[in-house]
Amino acid sequence: MRPYALHGHERAITQIKYNREGDLLFSSSKDSTPNVWYTINGERLGTFDGHNGAVWSIDPNWDTTRVVTGGGDSTLRVWDTETGKELNTIKTHTSVRSCSFSYCGKLILYTTDQAMKMMPELHVIDTTSGEHMQGLSTVMSIKELGMTKVTSSLWGPLDESIITGHESGHIVNWDVRKPKNKLKDVFVHKYQINDLQYNKDQTLFISASKDNTAKLFDTNTLEHIKTYKTERPVNSAAISPIRDHVVLGGGQEAMEVTTTSARSGKFEARFYHLIFEEEFGRVKGHFGPIQSVAFHPDGKSFSSGGEDGYVRIQSFDSPYYDFKIEC
Repeated sequence: MRPYALHGHERAITQIKYNREGDLLFSSSKDSTPNVWYTINGERLGTFDGHNGAVWSIDPNWDTTRVVTGGGDSTLRVWDTETGKELNTIKTHTSVRSCSFSYCGKLILYTTDQAMKMMPELHVIDTTSGEHMQGLSTVMSIKELGMTKVTSSLWGPLDESIITGHESGHIVNWDVRKPKNKLKDVFVHKYQINDLQYNKDQTLFISASKDNTAKLFDTNTLEHIKTYKTERPVNSAAISPIRDHVVLGGGQEAMEVTTTSARSGKFEARFYHLIFEEEFGRVKGHFGPIQSVAFHPDGKSFSSGGEDGYVRIQSFDSPYYDFKIEC
């Protein structure tokens, strides 16, 4: 492994995302200033200045011309990637927990938390509509999500549905054309779901949970296929685009980190075989729980963002490509 340690945040990382080409890496954190980095050398390209609280989610559109962020200051913000200029701000009643562009780049999905007697909500807006970008209207809104907030979300195939992971451990598939119609609602984890990520062709996705497991699902049916077990909360999980591998990131709860060493906190990124569910490798480096992991689109490296405020880019050495698990 040849790691780059990127230090541009003063507080814990909340999410990292590659753009489609993989030449840029976007990171959000609790310090209110999202960053963008060159993946080839770890150089920081710039920051997006404007949030007044923790930024929980970040996502670039398909051609990397725009970036959307959602924060604890109860705002959803859209930025110009090249200049870092803030283009639109949509005010919400509570914190924006997750947000993402649709695959066409025209729509934005975002979810809000439950707080101050406000129920958690899910909204979709059209970036070509002036009213939508001012927060005056939406393509669809679901204000009856129940008492548990959405902690992670994905666009379904062809932008026709939305998959949400909940604090209660449920995964729900919503029909965008009929917002009140749940296509599927399954109880899959005992505790909160922290992350959802697709494989390369989006036929499968993986969930990460506080119940010490990550699970693999079929995108269309939400059928549970595989389970990857650890002895610690899993904050994030990603699927390799070129190998039958998954990487899990997590660790001991942040409030307890000061009472333990890095070794006993189990802060390594852990690699599992996608099919056989067996762990075959670990990568150390962070001095706190890993909050987000992501594979580079070419599969030749992966990145992790930690409670320590560092983003680490790890390139794979040749033995990684030669490794084959014994059946």
